[in-house]
Amino acid sequence: MKVTTAWTSLPNGIRIFSRTAGPTDGQNILLLHGYPSSSHQFRNLIPLLAAQGYRVTAPDLPGFGFTEIPPTLHYEYTFASMATSVASFLDVAGIDELLAIYVFDYGAPTGFRLALERPNRIKSIISQNGNAYEEGLLPFWDLLRKLWAAAPGSAEEQGLRQAIADFILTHEATKNQYVGGEPQPDTIDPLSWTLDYALLQRPGQREIQVDLFKDYVTNVALYPQFQDYLRTSQVPLLAVWGKNDPIFGHAEAFKKDLPNAEVELWDGGHFLVESHTQQIGDRILRFLRENGLVQGR
Repeated sequence: MKVTTAWTSLPNGIRIFSRTAGPTDGQNILLLHGYPSSSHQFRNLIPLLAAQGYRVTAPDLPGFGFTEIPPTLHYEYTFASMATSVASFLDVAGIDELLAIYVFDYGAPTGFRLALERPNRIKSIISQNGNAYEEGLLPFWDLLRKLWAAAPGSAEEQGLRQAIADFILTHEATKNQYVGGEPQPDTIDPLSWTLDYALLQRPGQREIQVDLFKDYVTNVALYPQFQDYLRTSQVPLLAVWGKNDPIFGHAEAFKKDLPNAEVELWDGGHFLVESHTQQIGDRILRFLRENGLVQGR
């Protein structure tokens, strides 16, 4: 199944880069990537789902991959802005109803914001290490919590911004996002973290990424609304989680609001989709089938 790439122009001049496969009349599955990656992380998953007749789309979020933001736009790199851009992308692309959204890392708060805005258009959710609960924030977030608490513009904030950039925006840290917690790290394609790190070296990226780290606190503030959406909608949800992930944990928390959520912890790390692509694809297809969300219905 061939995966095609394209840029979609939004009314404000942003050009969203995306990867797509599957028949144009297929039911839509949206894949939302996380930090520090792009739609590239779904390069192998897309054809597995599209081969079953689904229309699969994976955009690059603003600030990532090959999505282009005009400098004259003075884009504000926040999660609210990213969710608005994804919504605009869906509108321009003519994607109205989503049979499923796959949310991972940054894609989770982006996707859940979309669900709050369009609750009746999303029929199911697949969360792969995509968090929506305070207890899911592991010790990795301790330094970032200090940034959230620092007074804007203060010397403390500036020092923390520098420390976070020096700690997280490095080649080693980027690689560890992929191989950390993986029982067989040598099986992970090095192209993944190499591409991510190369794109992180573009001018302005340090500021963009630290701005998003700072803004992540707005997602935590929305967790109760995300949870209320889950509790009210009882949307079918599959959580497939790399149990050795040092960033997000406690996938079982979904069951507090969705008693019928299917939660599975697999032996892998943060980027489980890299090490378990075929297994995740098969599990998603079974989840859709068992919930009556099959192509043509």
